[in-house]
Amino acid sequence: MSRDELVKKIAAKAAVTQKVAGLALAAVLEGITEALKKGDKVSLVGFGSFGVAERKARKGINPKTKAPLKIPARKVPVFKAGKKLKEAVK
Repeated sequence: MSRDELVKKIAAKAAVTQKVAGLALAAVLEGITEALKKGDKVSLVGFGSFGVAERKARKGINPKTKAPLKIPARKVPVFKAGKKLKEAVK
């Protein structure tokens, strides 16, 4: 499902215009992004939770040249599905 399809679905379910639905979706995504930037966790009961995980620095190998390289430590976003979402997908 694309972003446009999701906006249309939100507009139909909430009985609002697509513009309003698009703004609402953008606000939700912006809120989640800002919380993750701060290192906070975002929990949506039944749906799941978004968080930030730390990946340690490690050694790797360039598959083309077989040369060793250092992969730096970094933070990555993670999502853990909630119980209701898991059951709905079964």
